[in-house]
Amino acid sequence: MRLLLVEDTVALADELQATLGRHGYAVDWRTDGRDALYQGQVEPYDVIVLDLGLPGLPGLEVLAQWRKGGLATPVLVLTARGSWAERIEGLRAGADDYLTKPFHPDELLLRLQSLLRRARGLPNQPTLDAAGLALDEGRQVVLRGEEEFSLTAAEFRLLRYFMLHPGQLLSKLQLSEHVYDGERERDSNVLEVHVNHLRRKLGREVIETRRGQGYRFIGAGQ
Repeated sequence: MRLLLVEDTVALADELQATLGRHGYAVDWRTDGRDALYQGQVEPYDVIVLDLGLPGLPGLEVLAQWRKGGLATPVLVLTARGSWAERIEGLRAGADDYLTKPFHPDELLLRLQSLLRRARGLPNQPTLDAAGLALDEGRQVVLRGEEEFSLTAAEFRLLRYFMLHPGQLLSKLQLSEHVYDGERERDSNVLEVHVNHLRRKLGREVIETRRGQGYRFIGAGQ
């Protein structure tokens, strides 16, 4: 999943980027409100983490302009402890959730997971279930009945995106934009390689190729 992190505290941002990267997020980081406003408008993110105390343009104004422009991406706002007014204003401006600093990284991960599932009308439960497979996001393994398959970080990112969009035809461009960061990685044949790795582990029928169109996640036993 592709995530925009807007945070001007370098130490915190470095920690969050490392944590989010380990848990399957492709992270873009911005420190200035003006840069964040533009980035959110032109790039296809699955979720945004937004600090409110930003240079250039306050986080609340960034959020308000995003929503005014029709941006529907889920936004998790970071607020200072005890700033009730900030939280209320953030929710009024269009935030989907908020988290008070300081916070535990696990709470951030669980809140992001909940936002992503809510945005797609899925239940918030321990595993992501779709088409006969169950993805344990905490352990980055996939279950099919009694079988358990370990996933690499890249396989996990790709399979999670497929399972959040079961049955949908997904173009290579869409998958690359939401699963990977870095233009060089997106322009290579890395997507096809990772799709083939998933097929070898889970069966070729799990992911259908539509020539000239992209891929469709069908799942096990479909």
